[in-house]
Amino acid sequence: MTEPTTAANPNEMTAQVDLQIGSSVVLQARARATPAGLMAIGVLVSSIILSVAPLVWSARRRPY
Repeated sequence: MTEPTTAANPNEMTAQVDLQIGSSVVLQARARATPAGLMAIGVLVSSIILSVAPLVWSARRRPY
């Protein structure tokens, strides 16, 4: 995979981690994100968390 020379979005954030364990194990991770992408993830996670409360409440209700 080739790395772009410039970011497609000037607000793009990048992170890279290289981890070597011993002489034979090498782990590499790269991530790219934009502020809009982070906001979208925040909205999705908050909607999931808010929808869990009514599900738990209805599952714990005892029918009489």
